[in-house]
Amino acid sequence: MDKKELVRLAIEARESSYSPYSNFRVGAALLTSGGKVYQGCNVENASYGAGICAERNAALRAVFEGEKRFAEIAVVGWHRDAKPEERGYAFPCGICRQFLREFAVPGMKVYVAVSEKEADIREYTLEQLLPESFGPEDLL
Repeated sequence: MDKKELVRLAIEARESSYSPYSNFRVGAALLTSGGKVYQGCNVENASYGAGICAERNAALRAVFEGEKRFAEIAVVGWHRDAKPEERGYAFPCGICRQFLREFAVPGMKVYVAVSEKEADIREYTLEQLLPESFGPEDLL
């Protein structure tokens, strides 16, 4: 799948965000190694710790469907009232990075974007965002 299409799906997912407290809406689109895409959005809660990030929302949907190998993810987020020139990049938080690591294929791509334009998409590997990580193989 083209990374621009994955970003477009993350932007689409962002529209479902439930973020009445921060107004910071995030969407994610996760591509599995089998070629399926799962979308997720952030869901806040009055008990702040009970909220969930868009990335984990998408990942949980994939795991529920039996997918256990993640190849790519696109993440898009910005404040509801932000003008296009004010939008910043919303990187996955530490918990999401570790959660994705559990199911990541080596070299998993992470796209962080503010739009579908090529110049607005930053590309990383999960290893770049979570160096020297702890994974399932460390427990064997």
